[in-house]
Amino acid sequence: MMQSVRWKNAGIMLLMATGAVLMLLPFWVMVITSLVGPDEVFQMPPRLWPSRWHWENYGRLFQQAPMALYFFNSVLVSVVTTVGHVLFSAMAAYAFSRLQFPHKNKLFFVFLMTMMVPPQVNIVPLFFLMKTFHWLDSYAALIVPGLFGAFGVFMLRQWFNGLPRELEEAARMDGCNPWQIFWRIALPLATPALAALAIFVFINTWNSFMWPLIVTNSESMRTLPVGIATLKGSFRDTTDWTVLMAAATLSILPVIAVFLMGQKQFMQGLLSGGVKE
Repeated sequence: MMQSVRWKNAGIMLLMATGAVLMLLPFWVMVITSLVGPDEVFQMPPRLWPSRWHWENYGRLFQQAPMALYFFNSVLVSVVTTVGHVLFSAMAAYAFSRLQFPHKNKLFFVFLMTMMVPPQVNIVPLFFLMKTFHWLDSYAALIVPGLFGAFGVFMLRQWFNGLPRELEEAARMDGCNPWQIFWRIALPLATPALAALAIFVFINTWNSFMWPLIVTNSESMRTLPVGIATLKGSFRDTTDWTVLMAAATLSILPVIAVFLMGQKQFMQGLLSGGVKE
């Protein structure tokens, strides 16, 4: 019996290790391609280790495109959008969870229905809204539409539903008003869920391509995904793939850093209440 369990566990571990290798392989090929010579990019079989390290590919990347500006725009837009989205989602989620007001459940149902609308449907009305406000080709057009979303409200509402009401009653007896209870009691206790939502929003904003491409015209307002797309030529032979892969490699570093910094809170948020009914 014990031997059977060991074989089963070994099989599961082998399956998981195979899946991990398959997941990491494209990233490994991307990094290696950024460090090989142009004549080795399409070599068959593909190289998994360069014959000579071409670190100058990264230097050529910064000579061909204003990568520092693209990085600055992406960091600014992603950080401001993440902070605002988490704050507004937490406020709305707490209101739907703890406060009493007319037609609360009906309003929350309508709120949830917006999750069923594909984001592509909103692009045209949002574009005309940005045009009406004269926000095209500005940071406002890149940031403001991302500050609100039903998913974050739904996720945090589930967390706030699990908070003991005794904490609020104790705070109320100490003289706290609803805003103070939210800001001083509920919000600090929801840190794991907030961290999980922040990681979701940051990654989604950092990787966003379609919306920044539509609302920006000048090179000074381009974010990193849009800037990387300009490095690709119309044909395979006209594209400097080593430089393109160098840009892709640099673009994933902030996402990995954010995930590693918030990994503990991210797992707690998912397991302890982020998706709990």
